[in-house]
Amino acid sequence: MPSVKVLEEKKAQVAALKEKFDGAVAGVVVDYKGISVADDTKLRKELREAGVEYSVAKNTLIRLAIDGTALAAMDDVLNGTTAVATSKEDYVAAARILSKFAEKNDNFKIKAGFLDGELISLEKVDSLAKLPSKEQLLATVCMAFQAPMASFARVIQAIVDKDGEAAPEAPAEEAAPAAEEAAE
Repeated sequence: MPSVKVLEEKKAQVAALKEKFDGAVAGVVVDYKGISVADDTKLRKELREAGVEYSVAKNTLIRLAIDGTALAAMDDVLNGTTAVATSKEDYVAAARILSKFAEKNDNFKIKAGFLDGELISLEKVDSLAKLPSKEQLLATVCMAFQAPMASFARVIQAIVDKDGEAAPEAPAEEAAPAAEEAAE
């Protein structure tokens, strides 16, 4: 029988995992067996820079954390080595980074994914991985909004330039007599 201290530590780990799953907009569960320490370090760095939390967890603790939730259906993939990557803000970062890593590393496998607390298929994880990043999407939207304004500005500038060529300023000598005639 485990000691009270060990049980309390495991309860804390389950609570932390439950909080991680509940607070995430998206996540991916992977089998990381067979990757080198150097590759794992690079992967963790890239995930951290993208705002994705990545941690290794025992399958039993994950089962306890997802028990009674929509993610409980993930139970059948919880075997072998398991790591969980979750993001609180970015829907695509974890899927994009881990899918790219899985393509380069044969032993690294994506087991499952979820969006907004709902389990998604591996095909949807793959589709998510192919979406551009949030920054790229925002840049595209900004360019779409900016394009009509930029075109309008070019048209106005062309009109101004055309008017400038069509009506050249009168020489100073011709303008002076016209001003005198208007004064009389």
